[in-house]
Amino acid sequence: MLNIAVTLHRWCREGRPFALATVVAVRGSAPLPVGTSVAVSDEGDAVGSISGGCVEGAVHELCRQVLHDRGVPQRASFSYSDDDAFAVGLTCGGELDVLVQRIDPTTRPHLVDALTEVVHSRPAAVAQVVDGPDDLLGSTLGVFGDGHSAHGCVDGGPADREVTDRARALLRAGRTARVDIGGTGDGCPERLSVLVHVAAARPRMLIFGAVDFAAALSRAGRFLGYRVTVCDARPVFATAARFPHADEVAVDWPHRYLERTEVDERTAVCVLTHDAKFDIPLLRLALDLPVAYVGAMGSRRTHDERLRLLREQGVTEDCLARLRSPIGLDLGARTPEETAVSITAEIIAQAHQGTGHPLTRTTGPIHRTPTVTS
Repeated sequence: MLNIAVTLHRWCREGRPFALATVVAVRGSAPLPVGTSVAVSDEGDAVGSISGGCVEGAVHELCRQVLHDRGVPQRASFSYSDDDAFAVGLTCGGELDVLVQRIDPTTRPHLVDALTEVVHSRPAAVAQVVDGPDDLLGSTLGVFGDGHSAHGCVDGGPADREVTDRARALLRAGRTARVDIGGTGDGCPERLSVLVHVAAARPRMLIFGAVDFAAALSRAGRFLGYRVTVCDARPVFATAARFPHADEVAVDWPHRYLERTEVDERTAVCVLTHDAKFDIPLLRLALDLPVAYVGAMGSRRTHDERLRLLREQGVTEDCLARLRSPIGLDLGARTPEETAVSITAEIIAQAHQGTGHPLTRTTGPIHRTPTVTS
């Protein structure tokens, strides 16, 4: 639902009821991810898209029906149809499940508060029950601000605690995902499937080394939605004019900057200096931090020497196994721009457990389902 947060926030402030249709499950090559929503107001205004046009008409009609009936949320499934070329379905060949529910903003002030956080670019998570008993289906709960308190209610008991814990974890990771809870004697007695919608600050890409490759990588990182920092100890090279696509250009020794800056589980650290006096103290620190990716540029000879020096500094083999060096996937890249594609491709592959192989040589689903650990 957070893909249409601005419009939903306005409707909520105006007290306008609306029907919300949300993609709650995807199988195969469906066009848009879980969590994407369409909304239809009482006046028939529509916002958002869940299929790129394939099933929008059918979803719009289902929304109007749910608004009119004021009943329990409704489930619908859409898939490719071989039998009728004009049937409602997905031309891409995938399948998706949609949950449609009526939202009355006056009864869900926590949803209004969560949408307020999102439209002001502050982190927030909204947990939505998408499978379970009818009396809980469509319930929502929000986690935002410092993340320590929950707003809203699923069952007023054990489910609230479990859902809140999962929402906090996903908010920290900055990831929307569907999770299953309950069904055990130790916690929530009801088996529930909960979709946690997350809006979080942009993940960070920290590029060390104010070189031509950094200029291309900062542009690619910005395109992918990262908040990009370029850092170099040499003020003559580390200038905003040389790196117009970076959100920040820092003049500092790389390891000192990394010591005092904020990172999280989504941060990508890219070391492009291939100079031991910068690399070794920087990598020693980076490999001990809970970041998503640490890569370092250089030849294979440079890589071997780098490993030797890091071992001398006491870096463990487990930490060294995290190092992506030489940086990037084997694309045959030569120019800074091609190298930036190689590096970002490796970052994407690692984030989504991709193989980096051509799809023509792989089998199974193209899009992997995210896994969440409790």
